[in-house]
Amino acid sequence: MEEEKQEGKESIEEKKKKPAAKRTRKSPAKQKEVVKVKVIFTKSKRKRSIARASAVPGSGIIRVNSMLIGTMPEEVRTEMLKGVYISDAAKQIAGGLDISVNIHGGGVSSQAQAAAGAIARVIAEVGGESMKSIMIEYDRRLIKDDPRRVEPKKFLGPKARARFQTSYR
Repeated sequence: MEEEKQEGKESIEEKKKKPAAKRTRKSPAKQKEVVKVKVIFTKSKRKRSIARASAVPGSGIIRVNSMLIGTMPEEVRTEMLKGVYISDAAKQIAGGLDISVNIHGGGVSSQAQAAAGAIARVIAEVGGESMKSIMIEYDRRLIKDDPRRVEPKKFLGPKARARFQTSYR
């Protein structure tokens, strides 16, 4: 047992005595070139739904929860693409971006409205102030979140404001 410890110590001591291997730098030709791509992140809320969108330069593909937007029902799709169809400039901007939207919470309509807001914000951020003013003029809720929320139920009635019916006979 003592011999094993001594052998272990010797190997450690020997390693300390050996000179460390020199590290050489790779030549610039061998290093991988890093391409920087501008990614745009936006978010939008509607009732209990929260939509987060990310956009990168691409070929105009829009995905919602990893599904192509073309596979959505028509009513939902038209609501989500409301910001794209405002003007030809918005269509051109959206055609040059790959937009990915993640939505959670709420119902179908509020999710569609939250996604529409997130997509419109991406287009407005790329298009600048002129595109933002066009969208606000068309529908303010595309750029600004709707502050209305559901009022909590109170203990003296069936809903937030309604009270239980009283009878005297």
